Amino acid sequence: MKPFRTGVAIGKFLPPHKGHHLLIETASAQTERLYVIVCEHPDQEMPGEVRAACLREVHPDAEVIVVDDVVDADDSAGWAEYTCRVLGFHPEAAFTSEDYGQAWAAAMGARHVLVDRHRARVPCSGTMVRADPLGHLEWLSPFMRALYVRRVCVLGAESTGTTTLASALARHYGTDLVSEYGREYTEMKWKDGYTTDWRSEELLAIATEQSRREDLAARSADRVLICDTDAFATGIWHRRYVGGVSAEIDAIAEAHRADLYLLTGDEIPFVQDGLRDGEHVRHTMHAEFARELARTGRPFVLLRWAHATRMTEGVRQIGALLAAPVRPRSFRRPRSG
Repeated sequence: MKPFRTGVAIGKFLPPHKGHHLLIETASAQTERLYVIVCEHPDQEMPGEVRAACLREVHPDAEVIVVDDVVDADDSAGWAEYTCRVLGFHPEAAFTSEDYGQAWAAAMGARHVLVDRHRARVPCSGTMVRADPLGHLEWLSPFMRALYVRRVCVLGAESTGTTTLASALARHYGTDLVSEYGREYTEMKWKDGYTTDWRSEELLAIATEQSRREDLAARSADRVLICDTDAFATGIWHRRYVGGVSAEIDAIAEAHRADLYLLTGDEIPFVQDGLRDGEHVRHTMHAEFARELARTGRPFVLLRWAHATRMTEGVRQIGALLAAPVRPRSFRRPRSG
């Protein structure tokens, strides 16, 4: 039997971090029914529903509610009345990590439970994370981590060194690499012999799986995720093999825009590995990549010449990206395989 039948925790959770998770875990262990209230204000850079989705993933037994932040921060009685109105009842316990908790709980007729007030167990705060998200990824759940990790996509025409460069960059930063699913799919497709017959639904499946793997890898990557191609590139290959634009692929590509694209040049010798279209289309496809990157407003840098030169410039560009202010990406719930 738990000490309390009902309990409540309230806050901005901007963003949710391990201190918040400790609070909710403590409250959940002591209540039969726990309610977590997320306060949302239009000035906040992360929507309340995104924060709520994170909390629901980490704490599936808690009922998470998003409310408008409309009460003065210092009005404990006002927040107590608002809380009880949202819940529809007076909770038995109120859990906080702040000094305001005692007055808020008392105004609801609830028992106040103070959790890690001095941040001894979890030395973290929302202010700290917002100031330097990439420097404090250790305090974020995989869900929230994926929204802050920067994504860099290495792409280009066939035999232009994309895989070599992407692999080297991932090793340099000690982070995750999302390999090219299209190549894996092609190997399976051609196991019984070469064919140029490609269907739109096949390329849509490739774009979907590539993006799914990207979203999952972002949950564990260290500051930056390196992607060997992405759904945007798949859309360009769709025009090459099927003809015309795939609205479905373009929608996936738009939702998965990388923070930086590194376009590999076509000046190096072509190498046929048995899975490539041929050198006769390489220059045309390179020009198409460059045009589409510019047309769609994606930030990109052209990397040319020897691998060492490409690495030096790639590291410089990624370094500038990691030094720039970081905003959370648009919310996407990663799916398991």
